Amino acid sequence: MILQGKVTSGIGEAAFWVKKIEKVFKEKTGIENLFPGTLNLNLDKPYKLGDSKIIIYKEEFDATQDVFVKPCKINDYSAYIVRSSKNESGKGDHSHTVIEIVSDVSLRDKFGLKDGDNVLIYV
Repeated sequence: MILQGKVTSGIGEAAFWVKKIEKVFKEKTGIENLFPGTLNLNLDKPYKLGDSKIIIYKEEFDATQDVFVKPCKINDYSAYIVRSSKNESGKGDHSHTVIEIVSDVSLRDKFGLKDGDNVLIYV
């Protein structure tokens, strides 16, 4: 599946949460040293993660909600879509037209992205 969206700025909380899930994220995906932030995309249509996702349970990182993780690629570079259980249920800060992507590098820097740029994500 291919998702299309525009790069957008987030609400500024990702660095805190990425750091908080980093240890469990490594255990579940093998990826370590996550970049402390996310690449946010405003999609052209809503997207739900579905059943084939990794779940980081709230008890595993002392939080109030689970985090859902789904592998993806951006320009053939491995990354992961992350979404809180609240956002996935439609009751959070982001609608289903917004996805947040984590990786071991700053995806903005790696691909020279800025707000408004079009990006394709392969799920």
